[in-house]
Amino acid sequence: MSNELKQLAAIAALDEIQEGMVVGLGTGSTAAPFIRRLGDRVQAGLRIVAIPTSEESRRLAEEKGIPLTSLGAHPQIDVTVDGADEVSPELELIKGLGGALVREKIVAHASKRVVIVVDESKLVHKLGTKTGVPIEVVPFAVDVVTFRLKAIGGIPQLRQRDNRTFVTDNGNHILDWRYGEIDRPADLEKQLKGITGVVDSGLFCGVAELVIVAGAGGVRRMARKQTI
Repeated sequence: MSNELKQLAAIAALDEIQEGMVVGLGTGSTAAPFIRRLGDRVQAGLRIVAIPTSEESRRLAEEKGIPLTSLGAHPQIDVTVDGADEVSPELELIKGLGGALVREKIVAHASKRVVIVVDESKLVHKLGTKTGVPIEVVPFAVDVVTFRLKAIGGIPQLRQRDNRTFVTDNGNHILDWRYGEIDRPADLEKQLKGITGVVDSGLFCGVAELVIVAGAGGVRRMARKQTI
């Protein structure tokens, strides 16, 4: 997503924020412009409190003067705005290429409403089409989880950064699992969660209520279909 499109998407996402809200702050290159724009609104008088999903987002929010709170003080969040790495037509997501998937999922599930901001290149016909599934794993369990993932299928690879094993804000490692196209993401999400040593996966099913898509033609909104 170009910087211009990110700014357009951030502005569109600001429409979801109202006075007095508790706001979840996502992580990554798409969420950062939203945090900056939200900070501008706070400086102009908007009264909200926010819960960041990573230390990176925390630092940015503090720089912008956004008042921060905790899940202990506010266990229910009004709205969370975050990015995604893939979005299916059913608004199922793959997230976590930025490494903050566990905190992002905790905050998302504590939210009344989750708004996802992406560029149109992130839209796929099936999850797993373009990217793997990030899986946060307790370091002691990396080898056994790798074995279990290979048994399911696909290729897990321990994430590296700057020639070192990547460590999350929670002190864990990430296995990037190239599984291929996923037919039943909600079932797979539950299966991965059930592996001992897995903290959580980057499959976010049944979470997003609204996806704001920025593209060459402008900004459009995709809303989750309500089921009775």
